Amino acid sequence: MTEAARQPAPYSDTPEEREFELRSAIGSYWTGGRLFIGIWAFFFASLAFAYFYLRSNNSGQLWRPPNATAPTSLGWAIFAVVFASALLVIYGQRRLRGGSFVDWQVAGWVGLLGGLLAIGLQIYQMTRLPFYPGSSGYASCFIGWAVMNLMMLFSGVYWLETILANSIRLNRAEGPDASPATSSSPASQLFRANLDSCTYFWGFMAFVSALFWVFFYLI
Repeated sequence: MTEAARQPAPYSDTPEEREFELRSAIGSYWTGGRLFIGIWAFFFASLAFAYFYLRSNNSGQLWRPPNATAPTSLGWAIFAVVFASALLVIYGQRRLRGGSFVDWQVAGWVGLLGGLLAIGLQIYQMTRLPFYPGSSGYASCFIGWAVMNLMMLFSGVYWLETILANSIRLNRAEGPDASPATSSSPASQLFRANLDSCTYFWGFMAFVSALFWVFFYLI
């Protein structure tokens, strides 16, 4: 075999191959975002199972002793802030689909600040609890929820912050005559796919917050 025959074939970068790679990357964002939501859903499903099991069993009448309730006003505030922030993020993404990049940025930054506020309120609430971990079934479930909620909120806030930061760089790269909201460039398409998955996760956060708000404060 000659030296020329042993050389690897030159790399071929055709438009079809570039389009295939772009479609694959967009599909990866879609799949990865849904898998991420699925992972968190399993976490909270296990917590919901523990909640209802301990509540129905009520061993030694220690599920929820008198006055063993987390600060209600703070719980309502956390739920309201998370829910409103998620609605803002969803609204901003719809405005982006309509071509309004600035509206999405404003809604995104306000939603991000709301997420940070919810994290601060959750940490503060944990310092004001009238019970200690393990004192009852309700206390154990609530501490588990508070820690998991902090992790979930931090994940959502971090994800959104990276998208917002990337959008600033991308908007400058697109130039004054284009926008990441409408541009057909690969970077803008990947940006919109990433934002779509992030928005679904914020919707999931709102659903989980509403569900466990009912569990711990209404029933």
